[in-house]
Amino acid sequence: MSSTALSHQPVLPKDAQSILNLAAKSLFDVFANASEGMLLVDRSGSVVWINDQYRRYLPALGFASEADFVGQPVAAVVQNTQMQRVLETGKPILIDLLTNKAGTFVVSRFPLRDDAGQVIGALGVVLFDQPQSNLQPFLAKFSLMQRELDEARDALAVQRRSGVGLRQARHSFASFIGSSSVVVDLKRQARRAAQSSSPVLLLGETGTGKELLAHAIHASSPRAKGPLVSVNIAAVPETLLEAEFFGVAPGAYTGADRKGRDGKFKLADGGTLFLDEIGDMPLGLQAKLLRALQEGEMEPLGSNRLVPFDARIIAATSRDLVKLVQSGQFREDLFYRLNVLPLRLPPLRERASDVPALIEVLAEDLALRSDLPQPEFSPQAVALLSAQYWRGNVRELRNVLEQLLLRSDTGMVDVSEVELVLRESGLSQISPAPATRQSLLPVMAQDANAWLAPLSEQVEALERLAVAKALEVTQGNKVAAAKMLGVSRAKLYLRLP
Repeated sequence: MSSTALSHQPVLPKDAQSILNLAAKSLFDVFANASEGMLLVDRSGSVVWINDQYRRYLPALGFASEADFVGQPVAAVVQNTQMQRVLETGKPILIDLLTNKAGTFVVSRFPLRDDAGQVIGALGVVLFDQPQSNLQPFLAKFSLMQRELDEARDALAVQRRSGVGLRQARHSFASFIGSSSVVVDLKRQARRAAQSSSPVLLLGETGTGKELLAHAIHASSPRAKGPLVSVNIAAVPETLLEAEFFGVAPGAYTGADRKGRDGKFKLADGGTLFLDEIGDMPLGLQAKLLRALQEGEMEPLGSNRLVPFDARIIAATSRDLVKLVQSGQFREDLFYRLNVLPLRLPPLRERASDVPALIEVLAEDLALRSDLPQPEFSPQAVALLSAQYWRGNVRELRNVLEQLLLRSDTGMVDVSEVELVLRESGLSQISPAPATRQSLLPVMAQDANAWLAPLSEQVEALERLAVAKALEVTQGNKVAAAKMLGVSRAKLYLRLP
């Protein structure tokens, strides 16, 4: 094995040539023993040798043994390698960063020449690897930048693919607005669920964001590059559901497409199938769905052959599936098949502290869509919106905000405008201002003897009266009443009339 320099220098004395050959061999031995790994390729770019240190990277690169690795084209077994470039140019790459399945490394690459100066191979040397290197902070920063670049490329690819009709997730976990404890816990559970291939069941009232969360789970899952196909079961006529799910074989019935039609399961192959309003699925179709989930294969309508599919299932419903099972309207075995990773989305009234952030984000989105300036909300207006019961949850809040946006002439939304929209929409109003002692004093004044009671009893009587009034206004909703009065639910229960 000769040094590159030999072909470019004048002929040396015999002793000097021997010393140079010895130096080259010694330098090779130093690299072989002190480096984190060495790899040798021949003129064609096939791997012909690796040293002992390099063997530890083989499992991460996807190879069980050295015999499976050696003899393969280096570009096929080492991702992002530049060895072929060294072979083609004959120029070394002294310092470079290499990132592949095994990690991020500082590497050097050298061409190898024969006595005639022709490139006969190349030597790759791993100088430092991420776990052991004192360059770890630098490598970690490089890895972060590389991940961000990859994510940006993926996002761009998604946008390009969406332009040609492929379905992709439109939302991430950042799209699910909220920092309340219940939302933080929900996102934590959802992120863990995203890494699994098991079915996810999203439970929650209408308008709580089940479809948005389904998109976020898909976007964070290993299937993110695959399709996301959604089916709203409640919106499809019962007679068409089977064809919608499983597809139609060519000429299955009069008027059927001669080429047949793929169902949602087939369209979601390699990705995620989102079954919205699963509680509305007819019993007859539930049995076929269960079989498809258990066997991983389906039978298109009018066909007698089974078609395999690979789709992760996310189901959602606003109905009480347990009660549906008890009443015989939903198959118990299907329920257990879907209820592997249940996630309950809290109603908006249970996370009222998130309403101000939702107002800001939703109002900005509505303003952009309507090409209008984003309005400002007075503190009183925000407080009144935060105190509502919101039976329709975020969807209902968005509707009210859209009305306010279109009615606003000044760019500032005050509490009187909110009251007007709430009243015209038929929504119950909850005063955001806690009941004060002064407002209750006239009631106490009706009974002169009440003022002669100990002060602690008077305060307790006022608190009970405030709780009773709050429950009346909130139509018995204890959570909303506690929020309105600014007390915990535990204290509210102590003062129940």
